[in-house]
Amino acid sequence: MSRFDRYLLSQLLTLFGFFSLVLVLVYWLNRAVGLFDRLIGDGQSALVFFEISLLTLPNVIRIVLPVSAFAAAVYVTNRLTQDQELVVMQATGFSAFRLARPVLWFGMIVAAMVFVLHNFIVPASRTAFAERTSEISADVTSQLLVDGQFMHPSDGITFYIADLTDTGEMKDVFLSDDRDKAARVIYTAKRALLVQDKGGPKIVMFDGLRQSLSRKNGRLTMTQFADSTYDIGAMMQPGAAHGRDVNELSTWDLLHPTDALMAETGANRAAFIANGNSRISGTLLTPATAMIGFATLMLGAFSRFGLWRQIVVAVVILILIQMVDNAATSMALRDASDWPLMYLSPLIASAASLLLLWLAQRPRRARPHLHGASVPA
Repeated sequence: MSRFDRYLLSQLLTLFGFFSLVLVLVYWLNRAVGLFDRLIGDGQSALVFFEISLLTLPNVIRIVLPVSAFAAAVYVTNRLTQDQELVVMQATGFSAFRLARPVLWFGMIVAAMVFVLHNFIVPASRTAFAERTSEISADVTSQLLVDGQFMHPSDGITFYIADLTDTGEMKDVFLSDDRDKAARVIYTAKRALLVQDKGGPKIVMFDGLRQSLSRKNGRLTMTQFADSTYDIGAMMQPGAAHGRDVNELSTWDLLHPTDALMAETGANRAAFIANGNSRISGTLLTPATAMIGFATLMLGAFSRFGLWRQIVVAVVILILIQMVDNAATSMALRDASDWPLMYLSPLIASAASLLLLWLAQRPRRARPHLHGASVPA
């Protein structure tokens, strides 16, 4: 690798790291706000929030990396053009294709990152995220042991704790069970404890009152008790066993779907094939994205106002390629035999970048300059 290639590659990687960091933070913070409200509202600790947030980061990084590669290629090309460094290199005999060599290396490095994320890290993080979320949903203690709030663990159930001591003892408990069509039952107790039993978690209430209101005749029955046990396992919403999602499977499993995997995920063969090929096509599209950003700006000449028209054209080309990719994905999801369409967007992006580089190295028509001589009509 020549000195110029190393120089341009270092510039691209530096700006790529900066843009990736900024975009990941912005994207992650935008999603973390809703996640924070949901988890903290369910009584989870800040540690659980950070754990869940970290599990969502790989997918965020996967989405951001191609965009960061395009932004880095556009920014570096625009800056080097303004500093006339690319102009000097072209004057020494470097063609547009020769100048694009470090950009291609840069795109391949980013593509390797995207490949690892797509095929290994993101599926593993999605699996861990689904399992951890399922554990949190089944955590009865975190859902019920929240003082000062009316909790509704399932339809027809209302639970309230006035105070919760450091030892886990509940003070002034209110429990309303409105699920039975024959009668509505209300429990009130001065104190209660949450205990784990072989049959599931139970609430043991002390010094309380049980009130049962018959819906048929409106008769109210009250029973005082010194202690009473209530099975809260029956009142909690049953959590379905965690079945893997398509995005949690390996690329090999997606490209070779079996009846067992399709039954487990509930997805059809077309969804398997489309998702598997999208991981490969997304990797191939990454270097072409960086090349488009570089090649489009190479069409422009030096200007004190920058290459804003070329930047707009590059963004428009990228949007059109993304539209093609979305349309191809939709068709592949409907019919498994349409999976080759998934590679249409990388093919178009590569062809467009080659065409732009070819146009960039064509000699530009010089404008006529008048030096006092008359121009014949």
